Amino acid sequence: MHFPRYRRGRPYLAALTLCALTVPGLAAALTLEQALRLAEREAPSLAAQAANLDAATHAAIPAGELPDPKLALGLQNVPIEGDNRWQLDREPMTMQMVGVMQEVPNRAKRRARVEAAQAGIDSAGALERVERLKVRRETALAWIGALAVEQKLQLFQTLYNENRLLAKAVQARLAGGRGQTADSLAPKQEAALLAEQEDELERSRTQARAALRRWVGAAAEEPLSGAWPNWQVDDLGYRHHLQRHPELQVFAPMTHEAQAQVRLAEADKKPDWSWELAYQKRGEAFGNMVSLQFTVDLPLFSASRQDPKIAAKRAEVLRLEAEREAVTRDHTQQLDDDLAEYRRLDRALQRSRQTLVPLAEEKVRLALADYRAGSGELVSLIGARRELIENRLKQIDFTEQRALTSARLYFAYGENTQ
Repeated sequence: MHFPRYRRGRPYLAALTLCALTVPGLAAALTLEQALRLAEREAPSLAAQAANLDAATHAAIPAGELPDPKLALGLQNVPIEGDNRWQLDREPMTMQMVGVMQEVPNRAKRRARVEAAQAGIDSAGALERVERLKVRRETALAWIGALAVEQKLQLFQTLYNENRLLAKAVQARLAGGRGQTADSLAPKQEAALLAEQEDELERSRTQARAALRRWVGAAAEEPLSGAWPNWQVDDLGYRHHLQRHPELQVFAPMTHEAQAQVRLAEADKKPDWSWELAYQKRGEAFGNMVSLQFTVDLPLFSASRQDPKIAAKRAEVLRLEAEREAVTRDHTQQLDDDLAEYRRLDRALQRSRQTLVPLAEEKVRLALADYRAGSGELVSLIGARRELIENRLKQIDFTEQRALTSARLYFAYGENTQ
């Protein structure tokens, strides 16, 4: 019988990765792949599921074995009246007995116990795979969220540089005797608004790093490295692999276990039996004896005893089948929603890259040229810059949301296709 185990090399690889992230001079930026490896090593929930699998594996070993034999010691036919009361060697029927008894459950019951134990191992393994999927998915989502905040903060350096250029343009126009003195305040107001947005992003950075720290520990404080993950979204492939989702696959061993419990309940209608061998020692004037005894169960009242238990176990099988159907429908709907959302975000991102941001940049250039030439108003230039800032930030939002959606699809239907 083969049971899954962690590969021997993985702990060493994870340890080397952790050392590279924590030892001064060896620290490196945290990539998504490194975050996933660290999360699998650090997650206590995975350790709990591994322990659960070990427990199920060990519990299965004695499933098909016979119960422990029983040692019987006793006194038989000891007189309590007359001249020989409490004497062990005066009466021919008085005996000191030592024996052994063995209970033997019927073969169908033992076979059902083995099947239930094996299904329990399979269920524990399936639950471990479900937890691993969750850990990897949530780690990827946290890493993507942290990367989005970092890219927005990096964008603000460009926005501040452009704000300083705007301030110089305003000062140049005022020095030329054009414009109003109040115009000199507009770049300062814009810089203050940028600082306010940056403060909100700093708060978001702290929250994003805290979310990532939950999965990778202290490595969450390292700089992030790598581009946005770009998992190919295959509509037909994902639909084909829907039934291979770990949360759906867990129902197969659970159903097998419930069916084994049905067979175990049905086996109670078949008689168990036991045997007992005893050695009986009598007084020196009498000969010793040996007894052999067989006992057979008589399940005569199954209508009020075994049949209700069988019905209860069969109802459990029906419950699992109904739950599987409900979860399948839920995942089918979620898959359709995620695929539709991914297509929307993909179109929105392409529109932002190819149209909205370039047009906003061109609008700022034209408004700045008109302002410098004296034919444009500062309010139009400020408005154009606000549109550009919003479009740049929105482009990062589109990129983040598309990556998050593709991550949910990939870890649910793309990574578990074997």
